[in-house]
Parts: sequence; C-alpha cells; structure tokens
Amino acid sequence: MFKFLLIFLGVGWLLGQLIRYFLRSKLAQFAKQVNEAAMEQQRAQKRAQSKSDVNVDFVPRDQAEKRRKDLEGGEYIDYEEVKE
Repeated sequence: MFKFLLIFLGVGWLLGQLIRYFLRSKLAQFAKQVNEAAMEQQRAQKRAQSKSDVNVDFVPRDQAEKRRKDLEGGEYIDYEEVKE
C-alpha cells in the first residue's frame, strides 16, 4: 500500500511539473506573438504618420512668448439684458 501511494504521488508530481512546463512555454509563445503584433502595428502607424505633409513638434520660444504677449483677453461683445 505504501509503495502504491508513493508511486501515485510521484506520478502526480511529475505530471504537475510537465503541465506547468508546457503551460509556461505556450504562454510565453503567445506573449511573444502578441508583442510582435503590437510592434508591427506601431511600425505601421509610424510609417503612415511619416507620410503626412505637416508635423509640428516644436514651436520656437520667441514665437511662443510673442503669442502670449499679444493675448489680452479676446473680443468683448456688448449685450443687453432681457427683462421678462
């Protein structure tokens, strides 16, 4: 009886280790595929973005300060209150 129990536990432990190994390898393979798909999508977006005509990444400091100085609050429009 003891021998049977020992063999049964040994086989169970071995099967658990094998299942864990295969699950980890399949999960790693799946993660690699997902990562490659995401990288390909990013490359495609960058290629599409680089084909556009205008892309402004930087506004020179002197122009930015000039724009701030010219801004005084916008246009004001007269209005009349409506009495009911």
